Amino acid sequence: MARPTALTEAGPVEGVPCRDRTVTVFRGIPYAAPPVGDLRWRAPRPPTRWEGTRKADRFGPMCPQAPTGAAATGVDVPMSEDCLNLNVWTGSEYGTQRRPVLLWIYGGGFREGTGAHPRYDGENLARGGIVVVTFNYRLGAFGFLATPGLSEESGNGSSGNYGLLDCVAALRWVRDNIAHFGGDPDRVTIAGQSAGAGMVNFLAMSPLAKGLFHRAIAQSHARYARDPELRYLSTSYRLPADAERAGEQYMHEHGARSIRELRALHWYKLIDGHQPLDTSVETGGPAAPPLFRPVVDGRVIPAGYDTTYTKGLQNDVDYLTGNNLDESGAIPRSMVAALRTGRRTVRPGSPPVHVTLEQHVAAARRKFGPLAGDFLRLYPARTDDEAARASSRAARDNSRISTWLWGADWSHGATGSLHTYFWTHRATAAGGGPRIASHGSEIDYVFGNPAGSTVVWTEEDHEIARTLSSYWINFAATGDPNGAGLPRWPAFCADTGSVMEIGAAFAPVPVADPAHTDFWTRFFSTQQPW
Repeated sequence: MARPTALTEAGPVEGVPCRDRTVTVFRGIPYAAPPVGDLRWRAPRPPTRWEGTRKADRFGPMCPQAPTGAAATGVDVPMSEDCLNLNVWTGSEYGTQRRPVLLWIYGGGFREGTGAHPRYDGENLARGGIVVVTFNYRLGAFGFLATPGLSEESGNGSSGNYGLLDCVAALRWVRDNIAHFGGDPDRVTIAGQSAGAGMVNFLAMSPLAKGLFHRAIAQSHARYARDPELRYLSTSYRLPADAERAGEQYMHEHGARSIRELRALHWYKLIDGHQPLDTSVETGGPAAPPLFRPVVDGRVIPAGYDTTYTKGLQNDVDYLTGNNLDESGAIPRSMVAALRTGRRTVRPGSPPVHVTLEQHVAAARRKFGPLAGDFLRLYPARTDDEAARASSRAARDNSRISTWLWGADWSHGATGSLHTYFWTHRATAAGGGPRIASHGSEIDYVFGNPAGSTVVWTEEDHEIARTLSSYWINFAATGDPNGAGLPRWPAFCADTGSVMEIGAAFAPVPVADPAHTDFWTRFFSTQQPW
């Protein structure tokens, strides 16, 4: 029996049927030339043509990253610098259809991840009527190294955004090839979580991506330009001088005196087993962003958030974004005791968690300065347990209010639809672990993929997944998550001050009460815009 095939500009590819035979998957398709040798730290080039039909039955290698990276756990693919490949899930009638396309961008702090991870398997979403594409982009120093030498040789005076340029190359591949897989190049949605959401935000600000996508989904951390948390979460960026200075130091630490010598090193020698922090950024607390991350270089990312939104320079696309109940420093009560006794180290992009009265008060004084008294009156505590709860309430208010203010700014320069959410479902954990609506926990429900042995799904979980997947599919198709049989999700309106709760319930809820909203708005007004 003949295998399903599709044509790409580099040659035909042969996919394989999924478990559900109405869906076909094509794995490991090169979307760019291998970024090796002299192409390391250069913009991606078109893929090399191949002779005959290429078997697309296996995932391609993941990009170089620390071998202990959590995102790579359970993924049976090799690691190689030749990693710019993608995967496509499509309905079996792809030869005669034009379905909406969702291009998924993985998270992992710009230092780990792969489009081959099982939780991003697109079979269930493809069964729902869209074409799903996952892909790899360069990470760590390979994706975000900037030096004066690299900027000079680039021809445009900039460097450090190779991972972001990979995303643009994947979007161009989709534009030029996806029709052969049953996808509609005029209905492309980019979606991602954490650092993937950061990439979505940056692509929405990049003129190089203009016209290549029409909708955007940023799962966690679309933040107001004056929110200090913007500086260390997946939304953080660097300025060229800082990035080049750090790049020069990195080059010398690896025994190289020039980019030529650094390119001559085997890629394995450039993987830092530790997770380098950028401690030069003032974040209002101990949190710090990853050292290697995107750069506002004047070209790929012309300007920061505040300037972009004030001048209306963003790509005018439909947008869907939100945050989770137990992230950004907020935790369920069931985890408090363990966090008090466990040793914690600062990870890049990881928010601080305050579980004692001393931590709660000290953090308030450091972050809010003259407004610390107002903060502690709104989030009072007399005991460690009260402090843990107050700190989590503050983190949740911060994220909801920050995204609400971001939405108001975004809307000033955009005409597309905007929908915001707050994910609240705490999944049942295998082995009696704590239930938590953690950072990234919504991904499994969007894709409809129970997380194997990690989580035991009930019928309630399956129903939540069906609802969430339907919202995402509808949004990719029309720019509106609403559809028959689904709870109504109102479009964003700055005047109403509400956000759509999804997960534990499906209904609009207030962003915060007036007193708390006023406090955070006053605090943000004292901060430098990014």
